[in-house]
Amino acid sequence: MKKIVFIVSVVLLLAACNSRQNEAIVQKSSSGKTLEVLVAADKGHLTKTTRDLIDSVFRQSQGCLPQPEPMFDVVSVPVSSLRNTHMFQMHRNIIILEVKKGNPDKVYIDRDKWAAPQVVVDIAASSEASLRDLLRKYEPNIVQGIYEAEHQRMKKAFFNIRNVELMNRIKEKFGFELTFSEDFMWASEDDGFAWIRKETKDISLGVLINVTPYRNQDQLTPDKIYNRLDTIMRRHVPSPGEDGFMGTERRVEMESIKVDYEGTSYCIQTHGLWCLKETTDRMGGPFVCYSMLSPDGKDIVDLIGFVYAPRFGKRDYLMQVEGICATLKWLEGEEK
Repeated sequence: MKKIVFIVSVVLLLAACNSRQNEAIVQKSSSGKTLEVLVAADKGHLTKTTRDLIDSVFRQSQGCLPQPEPMFDVVSVPVSSLRNTHMFQMHRNIIILEVKKGNPDKVYIDRDKWAAPQVVVDIAASSEASLRDLLRKYEPNIVQGIYEAEHQRMKKAFFNIRNVELMNRIKEKFGFELTFSEDFMWASEDDGFAWIRKETKDISLGVLINVTPYRNQDQLTPDKIYNRLDTIMRRHVPSPGEDGFMGTERRVEMESIKVDYEGTSYCIQTHGLWCLKETTDRMGGPFVCYSMLSPDGKDIVDLIGFVYAPRFGKRDYLMQVEGICATLKWLEGEEK
């Protein structure tokens, strides 16, 4: 655990210090729903311009979903209420926006300050103008920090109800670990491929695992990834009817960015929509794909998580499959 002071590096040394000082203390579990953020700000001291900026950061529409959904659900309280109320301090994601003359104009991110797992972003600004500047400058870092914290919560939740048999089967076939909860099952497999799924009467969640030999870095460019996704889906995920197959929805632009991913030197994260093609079945939803180079440099590994939830919001389900992909653990030596 590390803390970060934002001014170029904002992350987690304070949390590490707190953790070392309180090793004997077992923190209570944090509260709150998936992707819910508690924003502590004294609105009476903020202009409409600043409040609109806060909304644009935390309530902005999340991309690559079939219907508009906010990036976060926001609960607002005064700073004094947060400081004095234990219930608020137990929230999983906390953003403190404090404007006071003499503040250092810095952003701090703490892990597990009052509960665990928890991320607390504290923006200490000397003026409203400084607060707006800090929000604009560090918005990507703040959003990424919350997302990483959500992934860690998913990993912890899945591990507590993990499907050991399924995990061992993945380890034996691919030489790495992925953690799935007990309600997932093995759907199908092929050479270098497996489909793991969860089915209920209302939703379907799936993770496709595909491993191909690495030839050159061109395989990790967006166009090659998109084409490979279509090939994988067409070959392995048929329509529920007699005809048709799964594919990427090219009428909606996909988003690909390079991300840090534990154990690999290069990883591209892609978000987009999928749909059924060449069939009258009208099914579709969001997907996320992590395309990465294996640690030994011999393979390209694609982890594709997708959601089908026609009567529900998709954002939280997408976070579930992202969380599964984030549990990837590369095996080494005899273990592999």
